[in-house]
Amino acid sequence: MKNNFFSTFKNDLPASIVVFFVALPLCLGIALASGAPLFSGLIAGIVGGIVVGSLSGSKIGVSGPAAGLAAIVLTAIGTLGSYENFLLAVVLGGLIQMLFGVLKAGIIGYYFPSSVIKGMLTGIGIIIILKQIPHFFGYHGAPEGDFAFFQLDGENTFSGIFKTIDYINVGSLVIGLVSLAILILWETVLTKKAKIFRIIQGPLVAVAVGILFYLNTDSILNLQIASSQMVSVPIPDSVDSFFGQFSFPNFNAIFQLDIWIVAFSIALVASLETLLCVEATDRLDPHKNVTPTNRELLAQGVGNIVSGMVGGLPITQVIVRSSANIQSGGRSKASAIIHGIFLLLSVMAIPGLLNMIPLSVLAAILLIVGYKLAKPALFVKMFKMGWIQFVPFLITIIGIVFVDLLKGIGFGLGVGIIVILIKSYQNSHFLHIEEKGPTHNKLKMTLAEEVTFINKGAILVELDSIPENSFLELDVCKTKYLDNDIIEILEDFGLKARERSINIKLVSQRGVVENPESYIDFFKTAII
Repeated sequence: MKNNFFSTFKNDLPASIVVFFVALPLCLGIALASGAPLFSGLIAGIVGGIVVGSLSGSKIGVSGPAAGLAAIVLTAIGTLGSYENFLLAVVLGGLIQMLFGVLKAGIIGYYFPSSVIKGMLTGIGIIIILKQIPHFFGYHGAPEGDFAFFQLDGENTFSGIFKTIDYINVGSLVIGLVSLAILILWETVLTKKAKIFRIIQGPLVAVAVGILFYLNTDSILNLQIASSQMVSVPIPDSVDSFFGQFSFPNFNAIFQLDIWIVAFSIALVASLETLLCVEATDRLDPHKNVTPTNRELLAQGVGNIVSGMVGGLPITQVIVRSSANIQSGGRSKASAIIHGIFLLLSVMAIPGLLNMIPLSVLAAILLIVGYKLAKPALFVKMFKMGWIQFVPFLITIIGIVFVDLLKGIGFGLGVGIIVILIKSYQNSHFLHIEEKGPTHNKLKMTLAEEVTFINKGAILVELDSIPENSFLELDVCKTKYLDNDIIEILEDFGLKARERSINIKLVSQRGVVENPESYIDFFKTAII
C-alpha cells in the first residue's frame, strides 16, 4: 500500500478532489431520493471511500450510495417500521454479500457481453447528461441522485428538461457556463501548456470560482442563486449534534422475516451492481488492471456492515464516481480512500463552505463525465461492428434511460442471448453441394465444434432436403460436443436414408464409417 500511495500520489490526489466534488451532491441526492436522512448518504460515501477503498482489490473503483438501490431503500424504510430496522437489514445484507464472496459468486460479472457493458456505460453517461441539464440551468426539480426516468417530483426525465425553460435561474446558468468553459479550457488547452495545470485540477478551480461567484452575487437580485440550487450539507451546531446524526440498527428485530427479505434484496442488487461496475471500470481503465471480484464482494460486504452499524445507506461500487476517477487520472486505490477522507473532513470542519457551492458548477463537472461515457463516436464504432454488437448495445441504453439500470442491463442481456441463439442456430453446420446432377448428388455436411438441441431445427431441415440417390459425407472431426438430441436426429435420418437410397460416409477422429448401423451406438463410444 505504501508503494501505491507514494508512487502514484501525484495522480491520485487531484483525482480524489474531482471524485469528492462528484460524490458530495450524489451522496446527498441519493439519500433524499431514498427517503433517508441526508447525513446517511454522506456516511455511506465516507465508508465507501475509506473502508471499502482500503479492502477492495480495485485500483480505480469508487464505492458509495447507489441510485440503483434508492427504490429498495425507500420502500424498505416504510415497510420495516423504522429506520433502525432498515439499518439492521443493511448489516445483514453485508453479511450475505460476504457469504457471496466466500462462495466465489464474483464470477457472475464475467458473463455479461461486451456490448451490454458498453451500453451500460453509454446509458449512464446519457442519464448523467439529461439529469444534470435542469441543475445546470438552475431548476430545482428532481434531487441530485434521482436517476429514475419517472422522477420524485412527478415529472419524467424529458418533461423535467422541458419544464426547465420556465424556471431558468440566470445566476446558476452564468456560473454553470463559466464552469463548463473552465473545465473545457483546462482539459483541452491548459493541461498541455504547463505542469501546474495538471497538478491543480479544473474542477477544483471551477468550484472555487463558483463559491466566489455566490459570495459576490448573493445580494444582486438578477444573479441570486436559490438555496434549493446550492449544495445542502447538514450543519451541526455542536459536537453533540454532530454525533446525534448517527443512527444504529435495532438488533432486537433480527428474527423478523421482512428484515431478512430486504437484507437479501440489498445483498443481491448491490452485488450485481458492483460486479457490473467492476467489469465496466476495468474496461475503462487505461492501464487494464483486473479487479478480483470475490475480494470485491467481501470488501463491499464489510462496507455495508460498517455503514449499517453507524446509520449509513447501502453501498455499491458506483460507475459515475469510478469513471470520474479514471478520467481524472486516478491510478491506485488511494484516490478512493482520500476522497472518503475529504468527505469526512468536510462534513466535520467546513459544511458551511460546502453549502456555498452552486449545483450548476457540479452539474458542469458531471456533464463532462457524462459526455466522456457517451461519446457519439462510440455509437458509430458499435454500428460498424454489425447488428450482433449494435442491437444489444442500443437496447441496453434504451432500457437504462427509460426504465432503470438493472432492467436495462437485463433487456440488453436478454437480446444478447437471443442473438447468440440465432447465430448458434445458423452456425451449427456447413452444408456444401460438391456435385449436382439429374440423378446423383454429392454433398458434404460439416458439424460445428459444439452442436446442441438449439441446432435441431436447422440440421433437421437440411437433412430432410437431401434428395434421393445422394451421397452425403458427414464430417464430425472438429465436433467436441454433440447433444443427444442431434444424435437421435442422425439416427432417424439413417433409417430414412436407407429408404431414399442415400449413402452416408461418417468421418470422425476414429476413422471413416460407411452407412453406420446405429449412430447412437457409434457416438456412445466415440471420443468427440
